[in-house]
Amino acid sequence: MDGLESKLRYLVKEACMHPHGSAQRQKNLTRVIRLIAHKLWKEYTPYYEDALQQTWVYFCQNICEGNTGEAYDPNRSSVITWLNTYLKRRLQDFYIDAKKQESRTVTGQAKRSKSGDIGETTDPVDNLEAAPDVPPLLDDIIKWVEADAQGELRRTHIAGRPEVNAQTLILRRLPPEAGWKELSVEFNLPISTLSSFYQRQCIPRLRKFGESEGYL
Repeated sequence: MDGLESKLRYLVKEACMHPHGSAQRQKNLTRVIRLIAHKLWKEYTPYYEDALQQTWVYFCQNICEGNTGEAYDPNRSSVITWLNTYLKRRLQDFYIDAKKQESRTVTGQAKRSKSGDIGETTDPVDNLEAAPDVPPLLDDIIKWVEADAQGELRRTHIAGRPEVNAQTLILRRLPPEAGWKELSVEFNLPISTLSSFYQRQCIPRLRKFGESEGYL
């Protein structure tokens, strides 16, 4: 591990000596990603890939400069420890969000059952402040997905459900993301079906876009 840590420190230092978006920085950061991708925390949950996606965005934005958070400090922890800490926090956020949605669903069903009608249930999320400005990387992703120049994202859809396509799901899962339970109800499809499609068809395309733009 000492050898790997030394190599990672060197690559990060080299990357950060070059301007954001430069070929040299991208080249070194790509090498870092390849070295650590299989060493990050893993768990089998429906939202793991989404949390991992957010982690890579965080990495790109804060490894050299603190654009969306505190910049990485090699004197405090290794890159792997730094990213694992962030990844676990995002997984915890997803878990808490899933539990809240489950609780709201159960509460709403209980109220409707008690009142005998389909009255509206106030969602606490509606009272939250608007999300901060979208980071540049996310802004680029949104523009790419919405443009869908070749129509590939719209053509890629769940069998028999052209409206549930890669373009729609990627946009809905970008921060501030819609929960899987919410999407399951909206599209009348099992969470497992939506999550599996997202991991097989959406994540690879997002990764390919990130690589083509030099983010990964």
